[in-house]
Amino acid sequence: MALVRNRSNLTACSPTNLPDWSALIPVLPAEGARRVALYAALRRLIETGALPPGSKLPTTRDLAARLGLARGAAVAAFEMLVADGFAVARTGAGTYVAAEVPRLGAPPAPVTAPPRPKAASVLPGTLGVATADDCTMLQFRSLLHRHLARPEAAHFSYGDPQGNAGLRAEIAAYLRSARGVRCEAGQILLTSGTQQALDLVTRATLAPGDPVWIEDPGYPGARAVMEGAGLRLVGVPVDAEGLEVALGEQRSPGARAAYVTPSHQFPLGVTLSMRRRLALIDWARRAGAWILEDDYDSEFRHAGPPLAAMQGMDAAGRVIYIGTFSKALFPGLRIGYAVLPEPLLGPVLRLRSRTDRSPPTLAEGALADFLREGHFAAHLRRARRRVKAARDALVAGLRAGPLTVEPPDQGLHLIAGLPEGMEDAGLVARAAEAGLGVWALSSMCLGPTRQGLVVGFSGFAPEALESAASRFARSLA
Repeated sequence: MALVRNRSNLTACSPTNLPDWSALIPVLPAEGARRVALYAALRRLIETGALPPGSKLPTTRDLAARLGLARGAAVAAFEMLVADGFAVARTGAGTYVAAEVPRLGAPPAPVTAPPRPKAASVLPGTLGVATADDCTMLQFRSLLHRHLARPEAAHFSYGDPQGNAGLRAEIAAYLRSARGVRCEAGQILLTSGTQQALDLVTRATLAPGDPVWIEDPGYPGARAVMEGAGLRLVGVPVDAEGLEVALGEQRSPGARAAYVTPSHQFPLGVTLSMRRRLALIDWARRAGAWILEDDYDSEFRHAGPPLAAMQGMDAAGRVIYIGTFSKALFPGLRIGYAVLPEPLLGPVLRLRSRTDRSPPTLAEGALADFLREGHFAAHLRRARRRVKAARDALVAGLRAGPLTVEPPDQGLHLIAGLPEGMEDAGLVARAAEAGLGVWALSSMCLGPTRQGLVVGFSGFAPEALESAASRFARSLA
């Protein structure tokens, strides 16, 4: 929008109307307030330059007669133009277009949104699909209704940025008994999931340029968060014992943090051995660094009880434990959590208060009841049975071709090994054509690439998984 300036004073304004004012008489819409419609039409003539600065407007009597309006509507429209600075009134001389008015250029071309692809159905094998069943959803719906029928005052104001105290107490009790985490409700921060927890923690505790160890291959979501925070990522290879701590110390002994998935490394599925857990904790203590422990799917161990968390082994308070209900229940719940060492609680909460203020109190209240009343434990028992059956069906289907597959003891995904010379990137589309959703392992590598396919098995019927997997595997043969 340009500004047209006329430096002459109003005494220099033309004393007469435009030569052919009748050609500029606006056409008003059939409906709506007449004064507003006339004001908008005259303002448009001024802004487009049809009525240049200094031009004299017709009298309200003449304009009202031409347009069939009440004179009062025309007077009101002129008063609006004067009040908004588009016109000036001179006693005894009439009303003129102001000396300085905004000038609109040619109307912009209409904005056309780019075509969006139609939402494709989620293919069997796609990662991150929920495990909740009809019974779970019925119970959760009942709990939501309970909180809506007797709403708490917290639903009608901005809540605690740390999250619902009742839910934090339930999570703390669950983590102490199920995961060996040493925590109290006051250490827990509720988030919208792992991504937000990582984002808040990294931005509150680390500075752009700080070096951070990250597993290689590793979780792309964590890599994206840390790159977005301007951190310098140091890829540390993963072998059969998990993150190679000694190699991490060689590559970056002064790193400020290490991101790990020790209970079930994503994506390779290995467990960080005890000697490396202790070595990692010792390094963090000596370096004054933080360990970000992402325990994303520990509830799903198919052989024996879940492994204890690293956080419970840390006497120095250097481990930040992160968990989520997206895998155990469903991603649409948007509730995760972080167990923060006391020195980090203040900085992280201040950052949280500046971003989204507080978590959703309605879902928090229902989830607190879900845990307190034993529904969560019953849900996990049912979910584990379903997930194990889905895993076995996926393995059977993939073994119909030349892929190398072993059923994992934990988690919600597996790695399918490829024959020598076959590249995973070219197989993603081919798997989709067969109806199977896969992820290329090479896309998760920072250093030398590894070949393989990452395939999920939660949230799908065993028959659908086996059918899609066998079609894909046979196409490779």
